[in-house]
Amino acid sequence: MRAASTGALLAGALVLSGSALTATAPAAYAAEARVEIKKVSVNGGKAIVFGTSRTESFTISVTASDDSGINPNGHRFFGIDREVGDDYWTYHGTPTCTASSATTSTCKLTVRLESDIDLPRNTLAGPWNVDVQLTAKDGDYYGETYGTHPVQRRSTLSVNASPEPVTKGKTITVTGKLARANWDRYIYAGYTNQSVRLQFRPAGSNTYTTVKTLKSDSTGNLKTTVTAASDGYWRWNFAGTSTTPAVVAAGDYVDVR
Repeated sequence: MRAASTGALLAGALVLSGSALTATAPAAYAAEARVEIKKVSVNGGKAIVFGTSRTESFTISVTASDDSGINPNGHRFFGIDREVGDDYWTYHGTPTCTASSATTSTCKLTVRLESDIDLPRNTLAGPWNVDVQLTAKDGDYYGETYGTHPVQRRSTLSVNASPEPVTKGKTITVTGKLARANWDRYIYAGYTNQSVRLQFRPAGSNTYTTVKTLKSDSTGNLKTTVTAASDGYWRWNFAGTSTTPAVVAAGDYVDVR
């Protein structure tokens, strides 16, 4: 099954800088067409991360120039898309262009998911193509897949350290769960077989130290024991993967007596 979705469009007011986008190498084409892409920023340089709600949004911002200037009413198209096997998804639309000089404009497209705009399939998490098409006032044209940008499934991580309080030298049991958004079912489900660090911060300190590393089980659960030595905070720390962002649980304080 091939599925596609188009985001609703609103003009973005925020100027974005930086980008996690990986450029392919459209320079030769751009030079021949005389429309030059100066800068591309997707989601302010951060990965696009979708949870399970249809209230997400992101912005694509492109600065381009031509000796005749960019046509604010000409053919304009920005989009991101990915295809894996039979699964395909795209978010795209027409950007709004604002000139900063006679030759240079910044064009922006803000995509907002709404109640009738679905999330992609789980299989599509990863690098998405970033497509840019712009026309100059004299008819020069740029139309390329400029590069790729990461789209990830939002992650959650919980922690509980007990008993509280605990006698010094006794055992503390630390549990938790690593989960991530399941776009196929609109729920959060356990992220299995992932390395997660157990960390400790003594009371009065600002620094966490890794005590041990575990792998989440078949349901995303984490469980281990440590010896109570001093007051402090216990937390789980997940470094993330190409399809799932890093996440850190809030520290759980244990009083050692």
